[in-house]
Order: sequence, then structure tokens, then C-alpha cells
Amino acid sequence: MSGERPHGSRAGSHSPEGPLEARFLPPQPEKAFPLADRSLRLVFVMDPVEAESFSASTTLVLMLEAQRRGHEVLYVAPGDLGVEGGRAAARTTPVRLFREGEGGRTEWGEPMGVILDEEIDVALQRQDPPVDAGYIAATQILGTCERTLILNRPESLLAYNEKLLALHFRDLMPETAVSRRISDLLGFMDTMGGEMIVKPLDGKGGEGIFHLVKGERNISSILEQITAFESRWVMAQRYLPAVREGDKRILLLEGEPLGAVLRVPAAGEVRANFHAGGQAAASAIDGRDREIIERLAPLIRAEGLFFVGIDVIGGKLTEINVTSPTGIQEINRLGGLCLEERFMDRVEALVAEGVRRV
Repeated sequence: MSGERPHGSRAGSHSPEGPLEARFLPPQPEKAFPLADRSLRLVFVMDPVEAESFSASTTLVLMLEAQRRGHEVLYVAPGDLGVEGGRAAARTTPVRLFREGEGGRTEWGEPMGVILDEEIDVALQRQDPPVDAGYIAATQILGTCERTLILNRPESLLAYNEKLLALHFRDLMPETAVSRRISDLLGFMDTMGGEMIVKPLDGKGGEGIFHLVKGERNISSILEQITAFESRWVMAQRYLPAVREGDKRILLLEGEPLGAVLRVPAAGEVRANFHAGGQAAASAIDGRDREIIERLAPLIRAEGLFFVGIDVIGGKLTEINVTSPTGIQEINRLGGLCLEERFMDRVEALVAEGVRRV
């Protein structure tokens, strides 16, 4: 075992089993989990493990929970997916995670090529936006699987932009416009009383979000940059002063509420995202939140969006995050919970039931 991820094997070097010493044996679970009648092989398609925080990453805590239950955890970089003999293949690397205080470390096994439908029970697509050409190709490859359970459903990940999906429920949202024309965006700001929020359609973690107020000197320059000189669509929304009290992230599992956390922006900051310095505060799921969830749940279930994060400010739905929702660790710490157990319970149950497509 090594602390560095090895290189050398490719998806094309298909070796279903390989020498025993080249692979990790799954660790023994701390207790029996009745929903799984055998050890599973789970692939996590994600950005580099080294870039993830052991104290904040939802993906890592899901991997840790799978590992704790005795399942084999395999890392796949999106670029290491491919097709071999007409079937989805991947260059995978077994990984073992260890928490150490607020941080942690990883140990890597030897890379090996696999055919997903032959050797992998579940693949979780946890790559962060943007949904660019690389993301689309990786997700389409996952979509060719017939036996491996893919979470979330690949076709739905590609069909629904995280900002635009909420427009299917526009009566639940603040006033919203989408355009790449600067004149349209300025006109919208006028109708909103002289201020608005603008954000790129493919952003994440608060990247590229601006609060614009009429009369500021740099408005035209900001709109030129965010629209890439009117070549890229952006979303504009009414500014909601309630964001100062917090932007509520609600996690949904199969359309049912899993937990919630309030993201409170730092002083002088309009963005509440954790990556932008937002602080976590405890939050309950209130009656308005449940109304929103009940409206969204039928579409979420029908489209195979197994794990989703919705954002609510002042009772208004602002986004429906479907690619790689976060927030489990923050909710756990504030509520003394272990939401990853509920997540993995459902994964195990789906496999035990023989579900191949959510």
C-alpha cells in the first residue's frame, strides 16, 4: 500500500481479478448491516481525492461509510472512463481512507482495468461542475451501463442544468431571468428596483456570483465578464435580503428530506456557500420547506435523481443541485447525526432488490 496514487494501468488493460497483493481486501465491517448480503464494489467517479477535505467533503464521508461496511471502494477519475468491446470500462484504483483528527490520509492499491457491468455493483457520479465536454462524455459512458447501478441517473444529470431545473417550479422561485444580452439584464435589474443577483449557469460553490446595485461604476464591466461579452447565458434573480439570515441547503434522498443546514454569509459577503466562506448554522425543515419538497419530489423520483440538494432563501427556491450535492458533514456536526448511514442503507437496499436503474 502506498500514500501516493500509482500510475500505469489503463481502462484498456482489463484484469478482472489480478494478483491478490495488487488489490485491497475490503476491511471487516464494525457491525453487521443486514441490507447487504455480500460485499459490494463501489466506484466513485470524482475529482482528485487529494482536493477533497476530510472535514467537509460529502463524497469522502460516503466513501468512508462504504469502507466501514466492508465494501470495496474504487476511485475513478472522469478521464479514466472509456469503452472496451462496446461496454463501459474504467481504470480504477482501490483506495483506503483514514481520518486523523480534522484531516486524514489515503492509501492506494494498484490500478486495474474493469468492465463496469461485469465487475462493479454501483457507480456514483460525483464530479463537480462545470458540465463541460469532459463531464458530458464521462456521464454518457456511465449511461451505457446495463447492470451497474449509476447514481444519479446519467440521462437526468445531462438533461437538467442545476440553475435551470428550478424553473420547472418558477412559482416557488424569486423573480428570475436568463439571458446573455446585457441590455436584457440591465432591464431586469430596473424592474427589480435597481439591484439583482447574477450567476453563471455552470458555476459551483458560489463562483461568479455578483450582487449588482444600480449606480455602481463596474456594472457594465461585470456583465461583460460574466456573459463573456454576450456569448454565455447567465441567470439573474431578485436580490433576497433574507440571505443575510442564511441560505438553507436541504438534502433530499429519493425525494425525501434527509437533513438541512443554514449557510450564513460572512460579513461583507453576499455568497453563503461554504466554499465562499459561509458558516454553518443549525436549521430545521419548516412547513414552507416541506411544501417545496412535496412539489419537487415527483419529478426528482421520476428522473432518477437519487441524491439532490436544494437551496432555499427566505422561503424561495433558488437552485436544485443534482451533480455532486454537499452538506452531509455540516449537518452531521450540528445535529449529532450520521446521514451517510441512511444514504448507504438505501444503496445497499437497491442492490439487494436488484434495481439496475433508479
